[in-house]
Formats: sequence, structure tokens, C-alpha cells
Amino acid sequence: MPEVPAKLYIDKLLNDCRKTSRNLGLLSGPAKGKALRAMADRLAADKEKILSANEKDVDAVGKSFEADVMKDRMKAAVARLRMTEDDIKEMVDRLRMIADLPDPVGAVTSRWERPDGLQVSRVRVPIGVIGVVSELSPLITVESIALCFKAGNLCVFRGAPEWGLTQQTIATGLREAAEQNGIPAGAWIVIERPDKEVAVELIRSGKSLDAIIPRGGTALRKAVIEQAKVPVLCHDGGLTTMYVDADTDMPMAQNVAINSKVQKAGASNSLDTLLVQQVIGRKFLPPLINRMLTEFKIEVRACPKTMALMGQMAMTGHTSIIPAKEEDWHTQFQGPLLAVKMVANLDEALEHILAQGPCLTAVIATTNYESAMRFTREMDAGAVLVNASSRLNAGDSYGMGADVGLSGSRLHAKGPIGLEQLTCEKYVAFGSGQLRYPHPVPETYFDAIMLKRP
Repeated sequence: MPEVPAKLYIDKLLNDCRKTSRNLGLLSGPAKGKALRAMADRLAADKEKILSANEKDVDAVGKSFEADVMKDRMKAAVARLRMTEDDIKEMVDRLRMIADLPDPVGAVTSRWERPDGLQVSRVRVPIGVIGVVSELSPLITVESIALCFKAGNLCVFRGAPEWGLTQQTIATGLREAAEQNGIPAGAWIVIERPDKEVAVELIRSGKSLDAIIPRGGTALRKAVIEQAKVPVLCHDGGLTTMYVDADTDMPMAQNVAINSKVQKAGASNSLDTLLVQQVIGRKFLPPLINRMLTEFKIEVRACPKTMALMGQMAMTGHTSIIPAKEEDWHTQFQGPLLAVKMVANLDEALEHILAQGPCLTAVIATTNYESAMRFTREMDAGAVLVNASSRLNAGDSYGMGADVGLSGSRLHAKGPIGLEQLTCEKYVAFGSGQLRYPHPVPETYFDAIMLKRP
């Protein structure tokens, strides 16, 4: 039987999702919490099944790299795909944590009474049907489904095909556990078709889809932003930049810089650009750069002033410090690379950062209160941190629980996209016959007579 064309497949799937999502948004908080805990128990019980399916995915990827010259790439791909018992435990723990978070749906964010007695309130409601296109691990599959479900949304998830069997096994267990606990069938969809056209049609869909979230690298984010017809909720493509002020605690600032870059170099909120006030450059930069190069194997791309300062190191054959190119100041590296620049003062630092567009995460290391407050006021960023690592720009660090990613966008939400950000607000008003004045009155006797007729 011929396969249904991708566009027809996605249109029908989303049309069915729209009908289901209405009931999903009416589920109570206790019902969702009970289902999520049952889903966590099922994942724990299915551990061996999941690992077995994952091993088949790993074998399939390994066989796709047959040539010896591709051996290194094969090892990297296998290492990325392979799951362990610890990975499954993390999924289980994440589900239980989300189950225990407060239900955002129905929460009244503000309430007031008008002079005419009208009671007005703002109430959180689900967004609706949310598409998620991911290149990342099955942890993101579980997290995306759970967060959307808890917020009353229906998640349509399209994951990376190389994790196909793993995701199918996980999705089957989650679905069965939820349905056994009273959750309607189709509360989320995991798309199993591996063809790229299905992902493209999901991104392009403007029918029955309310928002879309990309979870992956630069190419995926770019494709979603350029082709999506619905709002993109989570755009983590901005830069992460740190400025070290002349008035700073140097050991603290060095630790913050190292943690921001090294703790997880591939993360979207790992440090991309380090700006240092020139008057402390000679004292601050050499020991920091030396540690970055030798201890943590971070490639440093430096401005001319920094290259001159570190010239002796470069001359002795340290090839990991190289002159920065113009594009380095605009690049989100998401890897073991760091751009370093000396600036005259806070004015130049702000000018440099703001010229790159909205920042994903901005950090300042300073003991000067005025400098810190100016930085927080003027910085256009998803999150601004003072004397703290950029890696703390995350839902769990802020006490929000899990998140589906970070956003530097000016619309809808900045920073971590957690449960609250997966909802929107509607106004609810209670009255006792209040009217908008002037109230209409009949202009002629005939009108008055007509109004009296049954």
C-alpha cells in the first residue's frame, strides 16, 4: 500500500489533535499528576526493553559508517546515541519532578474589581497543540511530552530518526501508562515516520498547530524560524556573553568564566564571548586563558590586544590560541571554543553585546553596584546574571522545575520555557448586569413598538 503523502499525513494528524486537545485542557491537576507518576513507574519497569531498543538503534548507526576513514565519526555517533541505566533514571526522576510541580492551568495571575462592580481576573490556560522538532536525546522526548501535558497542551513530537526504536519503545510505555490512568487516547503524538518531508510539513503547518519548538542545532533552528507559520516558542540561538568589570573579585570572576564555558561546552547557555575591561586584562587574562587551553582544552579566539598580551604563549607553539575573525563575535559556538576581547569600559562592552542582537544569556562579574544595575537595565537578554555562571540560566536553577529550552526572543517569553511559559492568559470577568454606556435606546416610536413584539 503506498504511503500517504507527508502533507496529507500531517494535516489529518493535526486535525485529530485539535479535537483531542480541547478535552486535554480540561484535565485536573491531580489527574495529570497521577498519570505522570504512573508514566515514571512504567519507564522504570521498561528499563531493559528501552536499553535493548537503544542497542538496535546504535547497531544500525554503526553499520552506516563502514569505511575505516569514518571510524572516528562512527565512535562519536555511537557515543551520542548510546543510553545507560543512569539516562533512564534521569528520565524517571524528571517525570516525577514534573508531576509534583504546581499545575499552571487555571491559576489566577491577577484579580481586581472595577468601580461598577465588575470582577476581572487573568487566568492561565493551555496554548493548545504544540509541535516539537528535536535532534536531541530521548530525554528531550520525555521532557517535552511531560511538560506540554502538565500545561494542558497536546505535544506533537518529531524526534531524530536515529533514535527511532528507542523513542517508539518509550512512547508506547508512556501512552499505555497514561491511558490506564484515565487520560484520553492521543494526549500526545510521537511521529514515527522517519522521512524528512514529515518534519518539514510539521514545521510549515499553519492548520491546527498553535506553536512550535525547535530542539537542536543552528541549522534546525534556522529552518524552523524561516519556515514556521505559527509562533516559535523557544529560540535559543542568541549568544551568551560575559563582561568582567575592573571592580571585581578576580578569583570569583575566573571561576564564573570557567564554569560558564566548561561545565557543558555544548549547551546553548555556555559562554561564547568573554569581554574583559582592559585595565585588568594583564592580571586577569593570562592565568584564565592558560587554564582554558591546558586544563580544559578550550580553543581561544582572541582580539589583537589579547593576542599581543598572550604573544609569548602563541609564539611557543600553542596553536589553540588564534586571532579572532569578525564572524567569531557573532557565533554561538556550542562547543569547546571561546572568543575573548578586551574593552575599554562598560560602555564599550554594552555596545559590543547589543550590536549582536538579543542575547540569550548575559553575565557581569563586578563588585560595583552601579555597574551591575546598569548592566541589568540596559542588557537585552533572555536572562541577565550578576556574579553567577551563565549555566544557571535554566528552569531547574530558577526553581521552575524542568524546561523545554531557553528563549532570547522578545515575544511571549524570555529565558527558560517552563510550565508557565507553556500557557497563555485569558481574561475572565464576573458581573451582575453591568452594561457598556451609552446604552442604545430606540430612535423612533416604531422601533419601540417593534422591540416590544414577541
